[in-house]
Amino acid sequence: MSELTEYLIAIAICSPLFFFIVAVAFRLLDNSASIFLDNEILVDSSYVSGDLIREHIDNTEDIKLKKSLKKALIFRKLHNLFMILAVISLPPVIIACFLIPFIA
Repeated sequence: MSELTEYLIAIAICSPLFFFIVAVAFRLLDNSASIFLDNEILVDSSYVSGDLIREHIDNTEDIKLKKSLKKALIFRKLHNLFMILAVISLPPVIIACFLIPFIA
């Protein structure tokens, strides 16, 4: 195998882990419960639902709170996107790990 192929295989094997690490970083950036508590809005758990965030974005007049909640919602959506990418990229990597020894 050429060097390029070996590098691509290494990158492909590490891609689910990379997507997972990026997803965790976006989850840590999503501090919606902290935003609610800072503005004296009581929440039941540390994981605030997206519907509740959207409801408060629509109902609040505070521009700073609205901006913070929109940013938290974007981080939440990015977290979900990268988790989906991690899950989708895992089966091809597993299949490739079994097929590469037979091809080489």
